[in-house]
Amino acid sequence: MRLLPKRFCKFVLLPALLLGLLSSAWAAYANWKEIAAEMQQILNGSYETYVAGDEKKARDQVNVAYYQFYEKWGFERSTMTYISGNRASQVEYQFSEIRKAMLKKADKAQVRAALDQLNTMLMEDAKALDGDGEEEGSDPFWRDFIASLLIILREGFEAILIVGAILAYLVKSGNADKQKPVIHGSLLAVAASFVMAWILNSMAGDSGQNQEITEGLTMLVAVVVLFYVSNFMIAKADAAAWTGYIKGKVSSSLATGSMFALAFTAFLAVFREGAEVILFYQALLSGSGSSAPVWWGFGVGCVLLVFVYLAIRHLSIRLPLKVFFVGTSLLMYVMCVAFTGAAVKEFQEGEVIGVTQVPYVPTVDLLGLYPTVETLLPQLAVAALCLITIVLAVRNWKRERAKLAAAQQKN
Repeated sequence: MRLLPKRFCKFVLLPALLLGLLSSAWAAYANWKEIAAEMQQILNGSYETYVAGDEKKARDQVNVAYYQFYEKWGFERSTMTYISGNRASQVEYQFSEIRKAMLKKADKAQVRAALDQLNTMLMEDAKALDGDGEEEGSDPFWRDFIASLLIILREGFEAILIVGAILAYLVKSGNADKQKPVIHGSLLAVAASFVMAWILNSMAGDSGQNQEITEGLTMLVAVVVLFYVSNFMIAKADAAAWTGYIKGKVSSSLATGSMFALAFTAFLAVFREGAEVILFYQALLSGSGSSAPVWWGFGVGCVLLVFVYLAIRHLSIRLPLKVFFVGTSLLMYVMCVAFTGAAVKEFQEGEVIGVTQVPYVPTVDLLGLYPTVETLLPQLAVAALCLITIVLAVRNWKRERAKLAAAQQKN
């Protein structure tokens, strides 16, 4: 138990050493304006191709600008970090609107206007990322430090919540001796994250669509596993139900299917965030004048996450059984809804699913909330499914209580 925080620090801080090795050869452009200018040339070329009558080749050129520049060189991730997630979504959806217009063989003036708007957005963001127009005396150290800190906190928070809740659950349920598979699953996910980051980088150069689809499928698997574990926890939230469950199982029950599900959930929680963290930091290091503030932000963020982890572990153990189980289950249901939205967004970026924008809906990456019909509808469906499961669990609690009461009367 006392070694856990050290192990946790190791699987968070060890990647920093490897990230340093990755960052040295990452930058290929002097600044973001150079990347934006090259993207503009490609996009303008796509318009000329479209006017010439080759709609498919024109869309392929737009995809080159998106996958091999906006995503590959970290433009999107840097926009999310330094500007806002909402702005990054706006740019992504503008790319989608252009592809959609070309596919429908829209009027040339409409396509030109959409391209001009995208070109303007890209150059505005490039200037902001390069620091053009910053107030005199502003310190780039603090800008990069805060950006780095926010990345590790934002991406690590979800994984910490899930892994911490699972470990606390095992302690709370009297299975503290079965924590090792969960810890090992988390550590294995860190190593797998580097492999996945390398694969995604390779895909970005060859087929960006495959990269998005791979990320989307990973998130969908996470949704299924999280939903399964959430159902298991909330079904046993009632004290009577838990007592009946324990009596009906042998002491080794969690060492089989249920234990695997918990360990796999921890693996997916870390794996889902790990590869993304590496890609974010590659982009951040490529756009930073010095790596020092990036690593300071990363280190401080890791320390803060350790405290979050310890708070979840120790405070949750002191909660009443029912409150803890219900709270943990609700947290995982929220993560299911969030991952569903994020998965659909990846499929949209991979052009597997269309994009129908919804006005006045903000982009909230932490909750997987995006302003499109295609992301919102599946999230509503998953939320409804979770609500139905909760209602069924409450009914099951009542039945277990009745059975337990009947058994006590007989005795």
